[in-house]
Amino acid sequence: MFDATTDDDRGQVGIGTLIVFIAMVLVAAIAAGVLINTAGFLQTQAEATGQESTSQVSDRIQIVSQSGTVANNNVTDLQFVVAKAPGSGFIDLNLTTIEFIGTQGQETVQVEDLNTDVEDILGVENGVLTDSSDRALVAVNVSSEGANVDLPGYTALQEGERLSVTFTTASGATTTTEIRVPTTLTSDQTSVRL
Repeated sequence: MFDATTDDDRGQVGIGTLIVFIAMVLVAAIAAGVLINTAGFLQTQAEATGQESTSQVSDRIQIVSQSGTVANNNVTDLQFVVAKAPGSGFIDLNLTTIEFIGTQGQETVQVEDLNTDVEDILGVENGVLTDSSDRALVAVNVSSEGANVDLPGYTALQEGERLSVTFTTASGATTTTEIRVPTTLTSDQTSVRL
């Protein structure tokens, strides 16, 4: 029924074939390790980029109100009541910069360098907005008459003058507002909404 096989009919498995097989398994294992390491690195980098991008978009300041102090029919001080925008994380106002662009030029100042400290109106501690109900007052002196001027290139804002103000948080999120001084200021006014 079965014929006896001869040596010529059997498959030969030699040491060379075994070495080639082991080499192929090692190459596949090394390639898989490299791919897994690269995938892990790319995942970590993508997560970090996503978090930074989200912070740059969402960690903004919301300007609740803006007003100015009137002296000699000019606005000498600007006051901004600020809060954190919906969905943003903690915002340290001391690390926030304010850029002013108007007819008198461009000036940038860091909030921590202002001559007046950030006034904690509601729920703010050490100039850090932590909750959506927190409110802080940021005051900027624009008058060149005083020694404590915050914008050295600016003089008091005159009637009808416009100014663009941009707040930039530490994460890079920006909020821009427009200041428009009323066309008529009277000597009876001590403050004005801008």
